[in-house]
Amino acid sequence: MPELPEVETVARGVDKRVRGDRIVAAWFSAHREPFKTPSAQQADGLIGRTFLAIHRTGKHIVCELGAAKRAEHKRRKRRIDEARIDEPRIDEARIDEARIDEARIDEAKAEAAPVEQPDAQWIVHLGMTGRLLVTTPEAPVAAHTHARLSLASGREVRFVDPRRFGRLEFRDLSAGKGFAGPGLEPLTIGSKEFADLFHGRNLAIKAALLNQTLLAGVGNIYADESLFRAGLRPRRRTGRLTRAELERLRLALRAVLEHAIRRGGSSVSDYVDAEGMRGFFQLEHCVYQRTGEPCLRCKTPIRRIVLAGRSTHYCATCQH
Repeated sequence: MPELPEVETVARGVDKRVRGDRIVAAWFSAHREPFKTPSAQQADGLIGRTFLAIHRTGKHIVCELGAAKRAEHKRRKRRIDEARIDEPRIDEARIDEARIDEARIDEAKAEAAPVEQPDAQWIVHLGMTGRLLVTTPEAPVAAHTHARLSLASGREVRFVDPRRFGRLEFRDLSAGKGFAGPGLEPLTIGSKEFADLFHGRNLAIKAALLNQTLLAGVGNIYADESLFRAGLRPRRRTGRLTRAELERLRLALRAVLEHAIRRGGSSVSDYVDAEGMRGFFQLEHCVYQRTGEPCLRCKTPIRRIVLAGRSTHYCATCQH
C-alpha cells in the first residue's frame, strides 16, 4: 500500500499539472467498490469545477475544488477581442466601446477578488494498488481504469486500481465539513506532542507507529526504516521508551519520510507517481525486505518477525 511519501509524491505531481484546470467531463466504471460516493453523484458534482489545489492528508489525496469561473472569464475576453477585430458602424462603435469597458471592469473585479475558497473536495485513497495519473486522452487506457476526468486543457486525470481497494469520494463543503486525517501529521508533529502521543500506552512501538489514529500516513516500510535509524527494536513497549528515545524516533521518522519524498517514494509493488514513473527510495532501504542480508552498518543478518500482523524487519545488533 502506498504510504505517506508515495501519496505526497503523487499529490504534488497532480497539483503541479492540474492546478487551475477545469473538469469538463467525468467517466466512471461500473464497479461499485472504488466509489465511496456513488459514481453518478461524483460526476454531477465534479463537472464544471476547477482544481484549486491538491494536497495530502494522511494517506489520502485531497483535491480542493471551486466553481468553474474561468469559462466566463474566457467568454468576456473573447467578447473584447471580437469587438476590437470587428469594424463596427459609427453608430455601434460607442455601444461596443461601452461593452469593452464593462468587460474590463468585470475582469479587474475578478482579478482583485480574494483567492477563491474551495466549496467541494474530491478525495482519493489509493488503497493497495491504486494510481492517480495525469495523461493525455490519446494515451492507452489501462485495464482496471475506474475514473477519467477530462480537463479544459485537454489533459485527463485517471484513477487505475486493479484490486479495487482504493476509494473515491466527493464532498460538497456547503453540506458538511472537509476531510481531516484520523491522526496527527508525522512531518510536523512537535517533540512534546510526539512524546505525549505514546505516553502510557502498552503497545509495541512498531504497532503504535502503524496506528493511523495516532500518526496518519506511516506504514510498514517507514516504520521499519525509522526504527532502524533510531536504534530501537520494534517490540519495545511505547510506555517504557524514554523521552530521549522518543525524540530520537521522531527525528528519525521525519528524516526518513522527507528523504523518501525527495526520492519519489518506494516502488516495491505497483506504485508509480502522477506521470507513471517509479520511485527510487527502495534502493536505499536499510532493513525493509532485506531478510538475511547483512546490515549496512554492522553486517549482522537482518531479521524478520511478524508483529501486529505485519512483516517486520530489524537488526538485532544495531537496534536495542
